[in-house]
Amino acid sequence: MNTPAEILLVEDDPALLAGMLLNLQTEGYLITAAPRGKLALTQCETRKFDLIILDLMLPDIDGIDIIRTLRGRGDSTPILILSARGDVDVKVQGLQAGADDYMTKPFELLELLARVTAILRRRFGNTRVVTFGDVEVFPEERKILRAGKVVHLTPREFDLLNWFIQNPRQISSREFLLSEIWQAGTDATERTVDNFVMTLRKKLDNPRKPRHFITVRGFGYRFQQ
Repeated sequence: MNTPAEILLVEDDPALLAGMLLNLQTEGYLITAAPRGKLALTQCETRKFDLIILDLMLPDIDGIDIIRTLRGRGDSTPILILSARGDVDVKVQGLQAGADDYMTKPFELLELLARVTAILRRRFGNTRVVTFGDVEVFPEERKILRAGKVVHLTPREFDLLNWFIQNPRQISSREFLLSEIWQAGTDATERTVDNFVMTLRKKLDNPRKPRHFITVRGFGYRFQQ
């Protein structure tokens, strides 16, 4: 099973927390919410995250102190600060404490998602390339080129693509793909799988005469290079 990136979201504003949680989950990330700093530190002791999104102005512990504590433990998890404190001194302090990026509230959702993607890309690195047709896929970097141009996929679209390229020629039912790619309890249906495959065809194949994302009538789908 392809495991989506796991993000710890540390934010004490209930409305902002709920909105970010929904949007990040929609993009396919696994989110753990922590409205308090002490809870965030406890979560980091017991679990390994791919990214921490951290508010600085928490009711119990200052966000800068959380960063220093994590780095003092040897925890190198990337940290993206989100804070209403936009003065340069605070930004410098946060970055010097060990944060990887800093965004000032209010922020645009698309910019947040782009920064999350960029941080995760740097974290996973680039060690191999999978090619089919005129497409190049860098799985660890979560980067895709088609005819030399960058193709943007959502995290869920990439997870589906990654499963296909790891299991070439295997025939998979829609039900099976749902269990592999989508979390239990989501509203995804077999029709959702069809829509995502169609999107991959549009972005990476020929949607009218697909060569790589093949429908196997009565069974499901098969990927061939």
